[in-house]
Amino acid sequence: MALQAADRPLNELHDAMLLDLDGVVYIGPKAVPAAPEAVGKARAAGARVAFVTNNAGRTPARIAEHLTHLGVPAAPEDVVTSAEAAARLVSARYPQGSDVLVVGDTGLRQAVHRMGLRPVTVATESVVAVVQGYSRNMSRDLLDQGTLAVSGGAFYVASNSDATAPTEWGITPANGSFVRVIAHATGVEPVIAGKPMRPLHEEGMMRTGATNPLIVGDRLDTDIEGATTHGAAGLLVLSGVATPQDALAAPAHQRPRYLSWDVSGMNETHPGTLRHVDGDTARTECGGWTVKAEAAAVRLSGEGDRLDGLRALCTAVWADDSIDPTGPTVSEALSALGW
Repeated sequence: MALQAADRPLNELHDAMLLDLDGVVYIGPKAVPAAPEAVGKARAAGARVAFVTNNAGRTPARIAEHLTHLGVPAAPEDVVTSAEAAARLVSARYPQGSDVLVVGDTGLRQAVHRMGLRPVTVATESVVAVVQGYSRNMSRDLLDQGTLAVSGGAFYVASNSDATAPTEWGITPANGSFVRVIAHATGVEPVIAGKPMRPLHEEGMMRTGATNPLIVGDRLDTDIEGATTHGAAGLLVLSGVATPQDALAAPAHQRPRYLSWDVSGMNETHPGTLRHVDGDTARTECGGWTVKAEAAAVRLSGEGDRLDGLRALCTAVWADDSIDPTGPTVSEALSALGW
């Protein structure tokens, strides 16, 4: 995967915007500053917008209420959670009314119930599956019950495997960290419903009727890998977890098609990069920046939009396996760009 040019705004090139929430639309209780205007502009351009989140703790109604309070009007049907994708996985495998042990919060319990399954909290013999999702109030008792049920043979599904999440206090443990407790104790790995696996984005595409969505996120290992899993376009925003260094070091299956400072990038055109190879030397250009790559080292020169410099640097590093993305010359280039 390489960065691509777009001579028209992305909201015109794609039939739906599938937006991650944490780090993209909001961080904790506050909106990402650009988000309310950006979402409104995308909708005004005719794009369908869905909020697709790995967070299984809150209900779509609560998330929609929070979004609306932040200046991003949303209805519950605009929100697609990994809880819903996880519950659908179980409902496709077991009959209506089956007991499902829920290791998680209200959003996950309600999603299981809406799929016609019976959410429970005790590991009885009738439990056919364990579904685990993020909860700020995760208890030792629920982890114990989930472990007992999985050890007894229950089908194990995790809403998502994100190890961390951005909050107003910084980076904190997320569902993937708690999933490791049950997986380590039982030796059983769960089926993952959320990003980067297919079920959650498929739920979002089903909800919007999208055939050519733009997937917008701040994480390489969930949002962008999920986009490449679908063969869809991924826009990496730098308003959340991922850093420019992370983007440079991304393996091929986690490289975005587009880069932007924040979610407003879905309403913008995107410049391309030009790469010229002359013998053992390669030059990559974007905007006013040039990256010269030679002998496993890079040298950045130029001026202009820092993001164009990062675009040129990503293209140069991704195209040459001999360049260490964490090496000193790449670090110097990032420093010159202000990172």
